[in-house]
Amino acid sequence: PSPGSPEGWRRGLGPEERETLEERPGLRERAQTVAAGEGRWLRGCMEPPDPGGGGGGGPGLSADTFPLLFDSDGRLVRESQFRKLIFKEGGVDPSIRKDVWKFLFGMYPCTSTTRERKALALELYVRYKMMKCRWQALMPSSRRMRVDETDTELHEAAFAYQQTGGACNLKGQEVDLSEEKSEQMTFIELQAKVYVDRQRINVHELHEAIRIIDKDVPRTERVLDYYQNEGVINLMVLRDILITFAAFHPDVSYAQGMNDLVSRFLEVLDSEVDAYWCSTFYFEKMSFDFKEEGLIRKIRLEEELLKELDSQLHSHLLRDGMNGLTFCHRWLLLGFQREFEHSDAIRLFEILSSHHLELNSPEAESARHSERMTHFQREEGKIRPELPSTNNDYTFELFICAAILLEKKELLLKCSDEVELIQFTNGLQGALNLDRVLERAEQAFFNYCNKSVMDCFKKLCTEPKKKGFFSFKLMDLFS
Repeated sequence: PSPGSPEGWRRGLGPEERETLEERPGLRERAQTVAAGEGRWLRGCMEPPDPGGGGGGGPGLSADTFPLLFDSDGRLVRESQFRKLIFKEGGVDPSIRKDVWKFLFGMYPCTSTTRERKALALELYVRYKMMKCRWQALMPSSRRMRVDETDTELHEAAFAYQQTGGACNLKGQEVDLSEEKSEQMTFIELQAKVYVDRQRINVHELHEAIRIIDKDVPRTERVLDYYQNEGVINLMVLRDILITFAAFHPDVSYAQGMNDLVSRFLEVLDSEVDAYWCSTFYFEKMSFDFKEEGLIRKIRLEEELLKELDSQLHSHLLRDGMNGLTFCHRWLLLGFQREFEHSDAIRLFEILSSHHLELNSPEAESARHSERMTHFQREEGKIRPELPSTNNDYTFELFICAAILLEKKELLLKCSDEVELIQFTNGLQGALNLDRVLERAEQAFFNYCNKSVMDCFKKLCTEPKKKGFFSFKLMDLFS
């Protein structure tokens, strides 16, 4: 039964609570009213997934549908539908992925027109080029990547990149630099110069960041076609993006794992400038997760969520010697990049970045506010209890993580120490079925929300009975 049906709102109540409802018709009616309202909220914002559907299995946001989301001036006016389609259709059609990602990750505002985006593309191109040249001028010795000479292929690529002037030539750019734009270009260059000159670069800290970057870049997934043969030079482009970000974002700088994330942007967009700006907007939103306190917070949230969903598995993984769910850190930090087949990992990254199925999404907040107003009016201005409490910090990626844990519960229960857990995670690389995990994650999401609703009903049903005025007087006489 659905949460709003007569049977659904009773389900999950104990015998005493049911008896209380029968004794108190007013409370029963009130609970039914709340149940009906919460049922509409659940159905509107987080419909339980159909078997095999929702968030997977489809062809993705298609090339035919994408243009229909824009108005005549080129504004993406149906942003909510845009994100919903990415989630529901299981990602984006690869043929339009480059264009879609620029909106999905914030490089282009959804409110921008086609004409405004042309001007913005030129502005971002000039600014990035000046930013890159700024750190290279300050640290000329760092322009060439330090590579172990035993890695012949990468060593030769680094040398060739420097010889061809890779520092000044930006990969994959298609910007209109025609003469008629010279006046506009002069103004944009002036703006970019003012911006770049205002930024202070700590050479000592950047030097340390470059040292780590030069160790991490060769470890990027070089088995990908994008880095094969002549494509190995793309690792040099990846390095330049990472250093430029570290130079102009000292509060974040560089953290291990960023190379894999930027690699994903570079591979899909095949443009140095676009990859820089899309990854920058992504990192600015996720920067806290790259810090120690952010890591600890996310792991704690995952532990709390798993306790809500499966207390047995939670107790097992948090016992002494297991080190909690720290083994999930890489999954969450890299967006499960290596746990699924490569094309599926990109689809999942798009689905998670759509932020469609979130407890703190604008759609969910709007629906909750609507329900509050509906019940406020229904109760003739009397304040009704709040909607069921949910932890809005439980993002959908945490439900994906929980779904993997629940999917592999039997194997995890056999793990007796941290070493066996690490062996377990290593064995998952490229082995998970995305559609099955998505289906399980959506179901876990719905179950969590449904549990919150039932907890609200139980609270209503167990409120202490109010004693009438006459009853209290009689009790006072015989006390």
